[in-house]
Amino acid sequence: MSKKKKQPTNSGSNSETKDKSGTNECMRCGTCCEKGGPSFHHDDRMLIEKGIILSKYLYTIRRGELAYDNVQGCLRAVESDIIKIKGKGDGWICLYFDEDKRACMIYDDRPLECRALRCWDTREIEQIYASNRLTREDLVSEIEGLWDLVKDHQTRCDYQKIQKLTDDLINTKSQSSYRKLLEIVRYDAEIRKLVISQGGLEEDMLDFLFGRPLTKTLRNYGFKVQQKGKKIGLVRMN
Repeated sequence: MSKKKKQPTNSGSNSETKDKSGTNECMRCGTCCEKGGPSFHHDDRMLIEKGIILSKYLYTIRRGELAYDNVQGCLRAVESDIIKIKGKGDGWICLYFDEDKRACMIYDDRPLECRALRCWDTREIEQIYASNRLTREDLVSEIEGLWDLVKDHQTRCDYQKIQKLTDDLINTKSQSSYRKLLEIVRYDAEIRKLVISQGGLEEDMLDFLFGRPLTKTLRNYGFKVQQKGKKIGLVRMN
């Protein structure tokens, strides 16, 4: 769910299969960890609240955002927040996967999806995949001031609004839609700077609180953001 990275593979079929080794038990190969970190559910809330998994290592796919659905195997707008563990650098590999040891660094406290996933039989992960997802509201709504900022950003940078504006730009090349979309992009960039300079937040927290920057996610809508000095523009992608 995603920027321009290699897409994760489909989470599987509806029937039991065996992995390449012919077994139906986990070989601890790490392939699933290399395809991207898990999404969080209510069962995982205490992992964050107890500090086992830090918020700065998470990012949010915001409600309405186009993202890759591992079960359906396609790009689609998500119905609610999806909170996930960040990948390493610009890749998908889960931050908590030790590539040298081929092991999870938080195995005993791994999230629900990691415990449910069996690559040879994906029925359990398919059952829980879209249910009881943890949201930003569950985690930060009681933090005075901060939650108001998050809600305001969600409203002003709503992905349904962005979808309509990008569709209009593609179909009619409307200058009004261009200006409105550019205003949203500028606001998204400015609020991130503001909470660092005036709110004292760590930069690593921004992708969790406000989702990924529109400068990255607009590519899923057919546009890229170009910046020359202080000037920002939008360019249609081929």
